[in-house]
Amino acid sequence: MLVTTLLACVCVVCGTSAAGEVDTKNAGPLTVTPSGQFRGSWMASRRGRRFQAYRGIRYAEPPVGELRFQPPKPILLYRGEVDATADGPACPQPAPEGYPVDEDCLTINVYTPNNNSSKPLPVIVFIHAGGFYSMSGRSDIAGPHYLLDRDLALVTFNYRLASLGFLSLGNKLAPGNNGLKDQVIALRWVQRNIAAFGGDPNLVTIAGCSAGARSVMLHMISPMTKGLFHRGISVSGSPFIPLPSPHAQLDMAEKQARWSRCPEGDPAALYHCLKPKPWKEVSGSLLGFFEYGYDPLSLWHPVLEQDFGQERYLVEEPLASLRGGRARTVPFMVSQTSDEFFWKAFTILKNKTLLDTMNSEWDRVAPISFILPRNETSDRLAKVKQAYLGGKTLSNDETSARGLGQLYGDSITGFSVHRLANLMCRHSKHPVYYYEFAYVGNHSHYENATTKKPLYAAHHDDLIYLFSLSYRYPMIDVSDSHDSKMVDKMTAFWYNFARYGDPNHRSDTPELSAVTWPAMKPDQRNYLRLSDEFTVQQNLSEDRFKLWDELYPIDY
Repeated sequence: MLVTTLLACVCVVCGTSAAGEVDTKNAGPLTVTPSGQFRGSWMASRRGRRFQAYRGIRYAEPPVGELRFQPPKPILLYRGEVDATADGPACPQPAPEGYPVDEDCLTINVYTPNNNSSKPLPVIVFIHAGGFYSMSGRSDIAGPHYLLDRDLALVTFNYRLASLGFLSLGNKLAPGNNGLKDQVIALRWVQRNIAAFGGDPNLVTIAGCSAGARSVMLHMISPMTKGLFHRGISVSGSPFIPLPSPHAQLDMAEKQARWSRCPEGDPAALYHCLKPKPWKEVSGSLLGFFEYGYDPLSLWHPVLEQDFGQERYLVEEPLASLRGGRARTVPFMVSQTSDEFFWKAFTILKNKTLLDTMNSEWDRVAPISFILPRNETSDRLAKVKQAYLGGKTLSNDETSARGLGQLYGDSITGFSVHRLANLMCRHSKHPVYYYEFAYVGNHSHYENATTKKPLYAAHHDDLIYLFSLSYRYPMIDVSDSHDSKMVDKMTAFWYNFARYGDPNHRSDTPELSAVTWPAMKPDQRNYLRLSDEFTVQQNLSEDRFKLWDELYPIDY
């Protein structure tokens, strides 16, 4: 998630735009599944197609009281008719007064053009971004109005965040990964119920952005997810970072302890102290976890769970699973944007205190900001500084902004996605499609404060053309504009991939007739560059990533 806009992203009270307003004049549709019956509402897509929306369905028991910090408890049977006409609240995170946030947040949303389709629909399950500490699957943040112009079923959901979802003490009380286990329970709910909504449980694509993209790859590794999905899409995120997976995150637990005035140094005492704390107190601690400005951007991480008799989400290092042939790979689409986190440079360069600190304490600050080992050597950090900044002192100018911005983007996202794509095209039994999103339209997740115009393609920007993001952006209307055409192309790619495991042109997606997107191969590392024109290129930014491969080598 973009940290300088992190709180703003959840500070805009949602509301669907006019083209996607809920139809309140007619009784909502009813779907009966093996688990129960759900009363939804009618919505209209970007192109005016009427579709069914079922929102705010609890897929697990509220994780409150004795269920706080526990694995999710699935709801298998619903009594009576479930009201699924409105979004449920977001999971606890900093938010303005009035925005719907609550600890009882484990809800799922299903959008379908037809719950009685003669041919089962491909299903896309979207896992939201937010660094495992923000955002949600609500319709203001992951709106269905673009994708539902296609014949597919879309599922979005919430999962627990930050300490409430990822507290990991390395003991039986809190072995960790509950937020990821929430995702698993949501996927199991889909398998059990989606056919009644018109979806095909044997044709499920899991897709995610940023933290959601990391989750997609991890689901191919986890022993808990066998048989739950059949395709994967990772947008600007990867678990293959230059840090080993921890068995616990006691450092994060200690920070939570200090914020919540709980005992430090005693994991059991900390657990029992945190358990009854008001959720607003726990979730309100987010800013206390950053160490330098809003860095590190990545805070909570999936952990390798020790065996305490629980169902474990991760049992070994993901890299070892993939290279050892133990991952359950599927057709895979992976991407990064051309400029990812370029804007984070401005946060540093325009703040004299932060700028002076990065200049004078590079060896201390760089591992924090660029998510590198904390004991990293001065020699390695000097090589990074030389490669991106020419070894020079930073100043508030264009040269420093471009170099530092590229360093942020490559270290946080670019290199780990490069590693993900290269590993998968070598170790997957299925095709891998790699793209770089370089298109700059009318809006971006970073826009110049004076001109209100985008500068480059930032982290999350491809989502603008896949989901209606009413918390921040107007609906893209149907026209001959470049933005409108990008919506058509992006949704066509996802639709084809969900159906066939191949995003290329089909007879019913003429938007893609001029595009041929070859799969990535170890010896022919193709990728599709998405800009004003779509072009096939090779070896995405490998001139820059060569440095990182040398500093943090692995056997691909």
